[in-house]
Amino acid sequence: MDFRTPVDIPAYPFRIGPSDRGLVLGSCFAAHVGVWLRDGKMPVCVNPFGVLYNPASIAQALGRLASGEPFAGDDLFGYNGLWHSFAHHGDFSGPERAKVLAGINTALAQSAEALQKADYLLLTLGTAWVYERQGSVVANCHKLPAREFTRRRLSVAEMVGSLVAQLEKWPRKQVILTVSPVIHGGDGLVENQLSKASLVVAAHELAERFPGQVHYFPAYEIVTGELRDYRFYAEDMCHPSPQAVEYVRERFSGALLAPEAVELLAETAELQRAMAHRPLHPEAPEYARFRAKMRQKAESLQRRYENADFSEELRFFG
Repeated sequence: MDFRTPVDIPAYPFRIGPSDRGLVLGSCFAAHVGVWLRDGKMPVCVNPFGVLYNPASIAQALGRLASGEPFAGDDLFGYNGLWHSFAHHGDFSGPERAKVLAGINTALAQSAEALQKADYLLLTLGTAWVYERQGSVVANCHKLPAREFTRRRLSVAEMVGSLVAQLEKWPRKQVILTVSPVIHGGDGLVENQLSKASLVVAAHELAERFPGQVHYFPAYEIVTGELRDYRFYAEDMCHPSPQAVEYVRERFSGALLAPEAVELLAETAELQRAMAHRPLHPEAPEYARFRAKMRQKAESLQRRYENADFSEELRFFG
């Protein structure tokens, strides 16, 4: 008896190798995948605007990265003792205007270069519901009064149109689209399902519009269909649990990563577990031998993967 309904993942016409450069934009689920790749020594730029939930904000971010136009002081506003940007997540906010602006523009410059060099883009769509202020979609409301915003749901045509305009600029980059399995409970369950359905349709329309370049990875369907159980959700019953996230990464790895990249991630994870280990007797000869073994492993990996940076591991194991 089989007590699961596995999601059938199609064969993709490319695989991500250990040296392939990537840019990840989107919801917190995008960060789960992007940070995992980055921690595994893959050259990936992750959410340079912070978490972005809706396709319009993702499209705006891609447009700004393509132009490379820096933000000005007038793009920031003060509220509750902090300076914010409507194009960025609250991670960039701070009490000093000059520092906030410098941080935003440093991230912009680095990620604009990352976009130029990227072999692939990973875009995760979180919700079709948006908040508009003075006719423009904001990436984050920063807890301003609700009366300053108009809430509405983007149409499939709007989502597709905004992303088409950006993807047309990069015909040689592979694009992976996913829909976040995170439930936006504040919208209401019916409204959340309507939003997710719109995102799935938009993602598939984009894949049909750009055959061979834009591809859909079914992260949403894996969590909600294949796993399909509240035990795969965190305590808030809305975010996937660490086990569910790990499973989606496993499926992503099997479908989209080259064998060399899978090996790099596994070898790096072993080193990081060794770094996190706290020995009972750190002065014991046995631990010294363990450190020497790990140092040799880090040196070997650095020679094999010249584009990866194992300097932190080499320093740690001395």
